[in-house]
Amino acid sequence: MIEVKTAAYRRASFALALGSFLVFCNLYMFQPMLPLMAEKFNASAIEINWLLASCTLMLALTLVPWAVGSEIIGRRKVMMLSLFLLPFTGMAMLLTDSLIMLTLTRGVMGIALAGFVAVAVAYMAEEFTPKAFMIAVGGYISANSLGGIAGRLYGGFATEYWGWDIAVIGMAIASLVGALLVSRLLPEQQFFTPKRGKFRNHNKRVIGHLKQRELWLAMLIGGLNFALIVNLYTVMGFRLIAPPYSLSISLTSMIFLCYLSGTISAKLSGRWSQHYSPIKGMVLGTTVSALGMWIAVYDSLYAMVVGLLLIGSGAFFTHSLAYAWVSQKAKVAKATATALYLVHYYIGGSLGGFYLIACWQYGAWYGVLAGGMVLYGLIYLLCWRLHRHACSLTK
Repeated sequence: MIEVKTAAYRRASFALALGSFLVFCNLYMFQPMLPLMAEKFNASAIEINWLLASCTLMLALTLVPWAVGSEIIGRRKVMMLSLFLLPFTGMAMLLTDSLIMLTLTRGVMGIALAGFVAVAVAYMAEEFTPKAFMIAVGGYISANSLGGIAGRLYGGFATEYWGWDIAVIGMAIASLVGALLVSRLLPEQQFFTPKRGKFRNHNKRVIGHLKQRELWLAMLIGGLNFALIVNLYTVMGFRLIAPPYSLSISLTSMIFLCYLSGTISAKLSGRWSQHYSPIKGMVLGTTVSALGMWIAVYDSLYAMVVGLLLIGSGAFFTHSLAYAWVSQKAKVAKATATALYLVHYYIGGSLGGFYLIACWQYGAWYGVLAGGMVLYGLIYLLCWRLHRHACSLTK
């Protein structure tokens, strides 16, 4: 198996991180564009949110089919097919001329993205030693964060200065080059045997994972956690573009640099899990994230930046621990288990957008604060239930 500090580890971990970077660049490129696109299509904040929600929702709904396919044809083939679909799907967006068609094309993009996301962690769990896996997962999640930051910054600046269509073309070219590089670097699988069973057998595994309480509780934590982080940043974008701040889309997109705190905390999560309880880490991450939301209530750009830094660091810390927990605790069909985690994760992100944007429209940031605390409270409850269940298994 792939060990830490070997040439194979460096190649594999870099290739997986690069693939992750490309995926999340494409996924979030449109997030800073939402206020501008709302003006372009004369749409409300809730309506224009479909440009982001359609992509994350279709990604969520197709994760399990991709994971099942990887159980039959292999993880690497699925990941490479996913990456090579990105540039073609991106260019298809240029053929659209209405909000509905652009939303549908973004949904197709979500399907393409799902292939890589569904099986990357399962590939690592099967090919890496346990120690290498925990460290590599932290690096992979960090690449998620970096890709999300880069995609949002690129989308904001490129759209303001050159237009959204040029931004799409540039991302498609970068995706093609990146896919070719990943294909060259990512090692073939050595510890995976395809399982050519009936489709209903794979369905049984899905049901089995959902019945395993220690998995399902972590999946719910991941979904609520993502509903908060991605959409608190979206709402902050609308807040800063509106009076009295009236910032440009390029300046507003720079708030996503605060995701760098999540890049660091995700990397540290692997170290934490080697010495402390992952569940306590989830509680810690949730507390830090909630504190950031409260600090951001102040009408000060400095307070907002500090708040976003805490939201990012806490939420990504929680996500990394919950994600690794599901992959490790799954007894069989690890790709299906991690895909199910991400189904909850991205459905949470999709639905959470409509929830928190509605809170914003009806109650400004104080409405977001009230709505957000409901979700944070649910995460604490789930962590407590997960802790009790884990203790009962050790008795």
